[in-house]
Amino acid sequence: MPLPDRSQYIPHLAFDSVVFGFSKGKLKILLMEYHATGWLALPGGFVKPDEDLETAVKRGLHERTGLKEVYLEQFHTFGTVDRFQPDVMKTILLASGAEVPENYWMLDRFFSVGYYALLDHEKVSLTPDILSDSITWYEVDKLPSLIFDHNIIVQKALQTLRENLDRKLIGGNLLPERFTMNELQAVYEAILGEKLRRTSFQRKMLSLEILERHEKLFTGKSHKAPYLYSFKL
Repeated sequence: MPLPDRSQYIPHLAFDSVVFGFSKGKLKILLMEYHATGWLALPGGFVKPDEDLETAVKRGLHERTGLKEVYLEQFHTFGTVDRFQPDVMKTILLASGAEVPENYWMLDRFFSVGYYALLDHEKVSLTPDILSDSITWYEVDKLPSLIFDHNIIVQKALQTLRENLDRKLIGGNLLPERFTMNELQAVYEAILGEKLRRTSFQRKMLSLEILERHEKLFTGKSHKAPYLYSFKL
């Protein structure tokens, strides 16, 4: 496998993406498994010299999910000394069939800018990158051990997601355009990791004046049909 030259990317700068999706009542994230190692990691990448940082992140997500329009939020920069593990990176490259020269730039120390992304779980078309065997959804509450500091990155992303849940209208990026109050509550519960009282949740959401009510969702029992909602633009 040919390796990219140092001139193709900005040295010492990387990004890691915590990609959230919601399916069957569970909050999930995307993880890659590197060739012949069994090691799991967040999807990430490097920034080209003529490329905006956010453009690079969107490019990486498009290559792996097939989606161009995604919700992105930069949440933290990671740069501790102990995240520098050149032997791990060299093992990943060798396992992909690459010849790794001495002092190769991808073995250097990197600072990584963390982004979280919110995708419609049903619309993605997952494609692993050249270093990976697979890219798969994993439940956040059953997260395996990840390489480098990626478990810490996930927890920081989840913390930021929880703190901005109302302000950023996060649920709108994990649900269909129109949804029931129960579906919205399920997203909140999955993100917060706790059960919420139905009446209190509904009262709170309506008081925020961020929802627009539409017709009822009829499923055969008209007297119990719930209203559909969407987020106000």
